[in-house]
Amino acid sequence: MDFAKGSTSDWDVLAAVWAAGPVVKAVMLILLAFSIISWAIIIAKFRQLRRARQEDAAFLELFWKTSDLAAAGENARRFRFSPAAAIFRQGMTAVEEEGSPPRANPAAKAGLPAHRRREDAARRAIRGALAAQGQLLSQSLSFLATCGNTAPFIGLFGTVWGIMTSFHQIGLKGSASLATVAPGIAEALIATAAGLAAAIPAVMAYNYFLGQVRQLETELEGFARDLLDFLKSS
Repeated sequence: MDFAKGSTSDWDVLAAVWAAGPVVKAVMLILLAFSIISWAIIIAKFRQLRRARQEDAAFLELFWKTSDLAAAGENARRFRFSPAAAIFRQGMTAVEEEGSPPRANPAAKAGLPAHRRREDAARRAIRGALAAQGQLLSQSLSFLATCGNTAPFIGLFGTVWGIMTSFHQIGLKGSASLATVAPGIAEALIATAAGLAAAIPAVMAYNYFLGQVRQLETELEGFARDLLDFLKSS
């Protein structure tokens, strides 16, 4: 077998893309951008969720060992990437603000006792912190879902356009031999392959990260309830 001859006949994908029409090239550039952005999000989101989970575990371990709220607040400042620590900081800030003499507080004007005002303020702050942390954890996941849903169709559009161009060239040349049809169709099918290559990692990462975010949100909701109970009894 002549291996040298076989090596020279190998199909060059980059050359095929370069020889494609402007529409197919534009499709390939879009899919390349989708893929680059998706991988950047995947790497950043993996690091974010791993760091959040690690710092949450460390903060909660210290929190439940500490009976002093001031010491717990000092511990919370150390964990900048912990969603649980952020919720605790916002809850404590609301309690401290309500501890000062209110000037234009509607609840105070209504004659509510101080402990009730602190409890309501903590509940509002913790609820807002939960929503903010949920948005932060799920940030950019929508792009992965969009990429997974649209990239195959963008690639398919490039393929259909390339095949249309190939058949147009067949009509102009008046020849439908395999040597005439195959290169153009092969170039067109690259767009479908590129679409799948961009979509598959995005879909897998989206499903994985969505499960991680939901698990973290469930844990944070449980911590928020425990924190409210803790603040009521303190």
